[in-house]
Amino acid sequence: MITWYYPAMFALSMILTGCYALLWKKHDDIHITLVFVLIPISNLGNLLMASADSRGAALIANAVYYVGGCFLQLVILLGIFSLCRIRVHRWLRMLLLTLSALVYVSALTAGRETWFYRDVAYENVNGIGMLRKEYGPLHIVFYGMIFLYFALSITAIVYSLIRKKQISRKILGLLFLPEAVCMAAFFLGRRVLPEIEMIPAAYVLAQVVYLLITWKLNLYDVTGTVIESMVQTGETGFITFDRRFHYLGSNETARRILPQLDNLTVDLSVRRSRSLAELLEPWLTKFQEHPDDPEKNRHPYPLGDRFYLFTVGLLKRGASDLGYRITITDDTLVQENIRLLKDRESELKEKVEEKTRDIRRMSENLVLSLAVMVESRDNSTGGHIRRTRDGVRILTDAMRGNPPEGYEITEDFCRMLIKAAPMHDLGKIAVDDEILRKPGRFTPEEYDRMKRHAAEGGRIVHEILKDTTDDAFHQLAENVARYHHERWDGSGYPEGLKGNAIPPEARIMAVADVYDALVSKRVYKESLPFDRADAIMTEGMGSQFDPALRDAYQQARPALEEYYRQAAKEQQPQPSGAAADR
Repeated sequence: MITWYYPAMFALSMILTGCYALLWKKHDDIHITLVFVLIPISNLGNLLMASADSRGAALIANAVYYVGGCFLQLVILLGIFSLCRIRVHRWLRMLLLTLSALVYVSALTAGRETWFYRDVAYENVNGIGMLRKEYGPLHIVFYGMIFLYFALSITAIVYSLIRKKQISRKILGLLFLPEAVCMAAFFLGRRVLPEIEMIPAAYVLAQVVYLLITWKLNLYDVTGTVIESMVQTGETGFITFDRRFHYLGSNETARRILPQLDNLTVDLSVRRSRSLAELLEPWLTKFQEHPDDPEKNRHPYPLGDRFYLFTVGLLKRGASDLGYRITITDDTLVQENIRLLKDRESELKEKVEEKTRDIRRMSENLVLSLAVMVESRDNSTGGHIRRTRDGVRILTDAMRGNPPEGYEITEDFCRMLIKAAPMHDLGKIAVDDEILRKPGRFTPEEYDRMKRHAAEGGRIVHEILKDTTDDAFHQLAENVARYHHERWDGSGYPEGLKGNAIPPEARIMAVADVYDALVSKRVYKESLPFDRADAIMTEGMGSQFDPALRDAYQQARPALEEYYRQAAKEQQPQPSGAAADR
């Protein structure tokens, strides 16, 4: 049995790491990921020790084992701080990491110096290799370090259990379990079973617990779960419950609208709060009875001087139904319009149009803000979103009087294209910062990775707009995001479309996009003079751009140049103070 123990523990740790890889999400805590990396390494060290046939081989195995021995408990500690939302200053992280690194370096001296082990000897007992060790002074430091990490971990868990209501009690309990088991195995294992090392089994148990924690974190990750069920906006609140009406979490907007949520503990029933139970439980119960009737699950409700619409739906992750979500949106404008309809029917049309314009402006501002937020990650394209939107407006204005052949330039088309233009680079949200924020030209490999933003942008726009009723705008915006880098001659990306196969809106967007790139300063180039930019644009008509757009571009050129002159002046720093007086 002992012969198979260490190989079995190593194999199990690798299998569990593979299971974690299947559950892994981009937003998962890095410390949990490191736990699943370090445990197989540590268990490999135990396996190598058990199979060692000499003192030298055993010392190598010992060095592998202490990778986990010195760093695993630190990673677990930092992971507990992260999951408990306890901030750790960078200098403290570096101090603890330095301590672990120094102890590990001292462990590497085993067999040559007497700092960590005063003396080591190789033995083979019942076919299992092991080292008989006489501990040195730095091994006492190692024990003290492990005990310190354990004490800090337990303190953080207990503190969070008492003070932090927005952290799941189940998660806190699960965090305590591997700590207790590993420390018992570390300090007491050899006294109970002197023939085998209990740490590998304790580590495997820890992996099982951390797999469960990972699954639970995905459940409690409110943003991650709700975003699959609805389009999330900054003005939307949401609350999540499991199937037994136990509270799972809420976002800041929901807690601002319903302050009682701050006092409702995660994992406890909504019935623990009388006011919330009276408000929310009847709606949750009605949804259970009528899950397929949207009208019965929409509940306008006044709070203070505002009206809010509470909408009950399923909480989904993929194809799984995890519980229920309540979405809260400000319904004040709608309720006001209903009141206006009843009180002043003669004024209704004007007010509805006014409110519609406000909502449209807010919608366009939200889209623009989202695009600017994405653009803020890109070192090279400051102001690109606003300039290309205005460039599209100038181009479409030039086309209205004399539409190019094959183009239907209607008021609705122009309005939708101008509205969609800021969304053309949304796909850059999926590009790594190391690429997007690079202060220079891309390598061919980096450029290939950057080019993925077009297809990704089409997918993101599709997801954002898929449940809207404006199908025409949905299709146009998706085409702009996906195909604005296609070329007339078919050498563009992502699909290599050619000629009229490229949607008209994407062809127009391409002209505005490239023109801005030419006449604007980037981190890797200076802006080109207008005549040089015009020569490049004109030369590209028929290869990069639709030749039918040549006349429209030439007609729009004076307005484009004037616009970019004004933009350049606005970007110049203005003198202030004493400098202004001079």
